[in-house]
Amino acid sequence: MEDGEWVLVRKPAEKDFWNPTSMDLADTSKPGPAKHWTDAIPIGNGRLGAMVWGGIASETLQLNEDTLWTGVPGDYTNPEAPAALAEVRKLVDNGDYAEATKAAVKLSDHPSDVYQLLGDIKLEFDESHVKYTEGTYSRELDLETATARVKYSVGDVEFTREHFASNPGQGSCPGKRIQPKVGLNENPKGIQFTAVLDLQVSQGGVIHNIDDKKLKVEGSDWAVLLLVASSSFDGPFTMPSDSKKDPTSETLNALKSIKSLSYSDLYAHHLDDYQNLFHRVSLQLSKSSKSNLGDGSLEMKEVKSSTKNSHFSKSNDGAVSTAERVKSFQTDEDPSFVELLFQYGRYLLISSSRPGTQLSNLQGIWNKDIEPAWDCAPHLNINLQMNYWPSLPCNLKECQEPLFDFISSLAINGSKTAKVNYETSGWVAHQVTDIWAKTSPDRGEAVWALWPMGGAWLCTHLWEHFTYTMDKDFLKNKAYPLLEGCTSFLLHWLIEGPGGYLETNPSTSPEHMFVAPDGKPASVSYSSTMDIAIIREVFSEIVSAAEVLGRKDDALIGKVREAQAKLPPTKIARDGSIMEWAVDFQDPEVHHRHVSHLFGLFPGHMITVEKTPDLCKAVDFTLFKRGEEGPGWSTTWKTALWARLHNSEHAYRMVKHLISLVDPTHEADFEGGLYSNLFTAHPPFQIDANFGVSTGVASNMQLYTSFSAAVAEMLVQSTMKDLYLLPALPRDKWANG
Repeated sequence: MEDGEWVLVRKPAEKDFWNPTSMDLADTSKPGPAKHWTDAIPIGNGRLGAMVWGGIASETLQLNEDTLWTGVPGDYTNPEAPAALAEVRKLVDNGDYAEATKAAVKLSDHPSDVYQLLGDIKLEFDESHVKYTEGTYSRELDLETATARVKYSVGDVEFTREHFASNPGQGSCPGKRIQPKVGLNENPKGIQFTAVLDLQVSQGGVIHNIDDKKLKVEGSDWAVLLLVASSSFDGPFTMPSDSKKDPTSETLNALKSIKSLSYSDLYAHHLDDYQNLFHRVSLQLSKSSKSNLGDGSLEMKEVKSSTKNSHFSKSNDGAVSTAERVKSFQTDEDPSFVELLFQYGRYLLISSSRPGTQLSNLQGIWNKDIEPAWDCAPHLNINLQMNYWPSLPCNLKECQEPLFDFISSLAINGSKTAKVNYETSGWVAHQVTDIWAKTSPDRGEAVWALWPMGGAWLCTHLWEHFTYTMDKDFLKNKAYPLLEGCTSFLLHWLIEGPGGYLETNPSTSPEHMFVAPDGKPASVSYSSTMDIAIIREVFSEIVSAAEVLGRKDDALIGKVREAQAKLPPTKIARDGSIMEWAVDFQDPEVHHRHVSHLFGLFPGHMITVEKTPDLCKAVDFTLFKRGEEGPGWSTTWKTALWARLHNSEHAYRMVKHLISLVDPTHEADFEGGLYSNLFTAHPPFQIDANFGVSTGVASNMQLYTSFSAAVAEMLVQSTMKDLYLLPALPRDKWANG
């Protein structure tokens, strides 16, 4: 799809056109509309996103378009890197890890570029709306229809505003329209963009143009707003100044192409497209579920505090707010709320990643800041991968297509980085990337910037896709060439160590320091457990892929088989835990948020309950030692890990740990939890945990998507040959699903 459509409809005359449902999602700061961005409702079609605040006298709709990034294509090579690499390797060989950590900064490059916001739509209503009838206000996200809805009454008149983002390239409403005003970014160096807002009113309604800045509507029973947006972005290798794309023409042509459609047709196309994906999976964990697909939505009700310090109460119609449900989960442990979070993760993935769009970034497609946290840049040491964990176990395989397209772009830039920086063949990607497919180490400390395993981890998603779909054409034409290039780099990156094992040097464990034998803090050593686990996974996958494709006698596969036998084994420390580094270093932060050294269990497949029971026992102790605290994405990863161990009790404890309400005004590091709109917190908001939740139940975008994945992992696990049903079902909690 070239252009996305976002639709707002206000039609009080058709108040019964939709059938709102009773699942509530309430504002936790004060009654009424959203006060904070993390109270607002997200909608999206993969490339165009909006946050709906649900105001009464006025409304704000914050917008994003997935190609609006700073910067231009970069040169992701550093001719001085080989000399720096040799220096670092020598220091590691000599056991001087602290100095190696300092010297590794010379391998870093320029920082990633930054995801931007498209703008806001401001709606203002006449003064009568201020006098709305108390107790009638609600705002909701209907997961069944992907529709955000705001409702309230003024006297006997009920007002309804409905919002949805349509993925199909069709959508408009007939009637009188005015000449749209076009806003164009005139910066010739950066990405240009256009957004057109089309306004339509009922018969008898009048539209006034006020100083070319505002549109005023009078005498209309309803109004329809259609937003279409486009940019000059023409792929990661084209300079914006050289782009042949005219965003203004593309946007106006897209709008023209949908003029003949009625509103009902536009909405019907939206439903057909969305529900084709969303209806593929249903989940019921109790007999009396409140979140079945037929009657489940997230609703933000106006609620009145029963006491001065209480944020929650039941609304006039008896519905319980979602925020109250989050708060009460620690005591009532309502299974239907887990169902809701599971489906919400799927909704967010559908809304932020579709065929033809950019991949889901650190916040999906939603961002309100010019300088967002961590630039909203995809991070390859857990976050990007976690965004896509639920795509297969939660039956949304099409949503992975942007990821695979992006890996292809990384391979092109990464081959240059590998050749110049490391003097190897193949391709490499590091910890942070952006819309330009950046592959060099980011600027910064080695503890997070120096990690050349990002591309290799992404490649495991290629084989995983094949194991679910058995799409041999995909394996042959898409996956295998990428796996070949990645494998070629890994074979050259490995160097033989003193004990005869093939080692990675330099090596880090993502974002985690250790105390070297000399008592100095360091992060750079050799052969971190995660490095070797990822390499072992990739080698196993390309060998399996070669067998499927009849290429098992290729020279590359022969080299891989030789290297497999020389990879160091996963080590168990003196205290019985999995070692995170090749040496049993002192860990200054035993409760660190990353659990990178457990990759072999999940999302990897090399550690299993059946085949490696001793390692599983060590993983169990490692998780116990790591503790339950951490940001949302860490919580969902731990959920999936406990599920892989078939430990339902601890998997459920992590689910329960995640479901706690976060105060958006409270600045805290790595505490996790949920905001009132059910975005998961790092803090601040990162989407990977939402995605991971879905995975946990079946198997495992970041937190919400990962939650969906984690819940999936609790209920169904699979390999190429085996299927495990209910491997980590908490039977005393979800007894009647």
